[in-house]
Amino acid sequence: MDLRREPLWRPKRLLRTGSIPPRLRPWLLDTASLTERVVAACAGTFRVEVVRQSWRRALRNEAFALDLRPEAYALVREVYLRCGETRWVYARTVVPRASLTGANRRLTRLRARSLGAMLFADPSLARGEVEIARVTPADKLYAHATRGLDASPAELWARRTRYALHAQPLLVSEIFLPSLPAASWT
Repeated sequence: MDLRREPLWRPKRLLRTGSIPPRLRPWLLDTASLTERVVAACAGTFRVEVVRQSWRRALRNEAFALDLRPEAYALVREVYLRCGETRWVYARTVVPRASLTGANRRLTRLRARSLGAMLFADPSLARGEVEIARVTPADKLYAHATRGLDASPAELWARRTRYALHAQPLLVSEIFLPSLPAASWT
């Protein structure tokens, strides 16, 4: 039994931005495509490393954010966004079964393609409010995000957003790893 807690997500509008490390503020508060920002900042080769994609129960707070019953299964996709061989971002997407109809079925076949590139290219995309969380070793997502890292940082910062694609919800969480450089567009 996993006794670690779930991150405490707070709406961006209620957060004191002074509590966020300055080098991460632009990454966390930006509303553009994270994939585009990472590609632009990466002097090497950008790629998506798929860690896992399977039907699982969403975390309790994810189920709540998606209006799912806690025991409901969803498609959960976990990836790292990499610059060269360095992991910059851990991303976790939760897609309810009911959202995978029509054109949205393509979400099951992304493989190593970027979800962000596909989402932001779709004119039906509607973005919900951005939420921010400080993720520590006591949080469930911390172990997922830091898998294979040489060092264990005291904290990580994350954002998540509920999107609607063709009016169907999905939740994308992005955890920024210590190797992510300071934003260049500030």
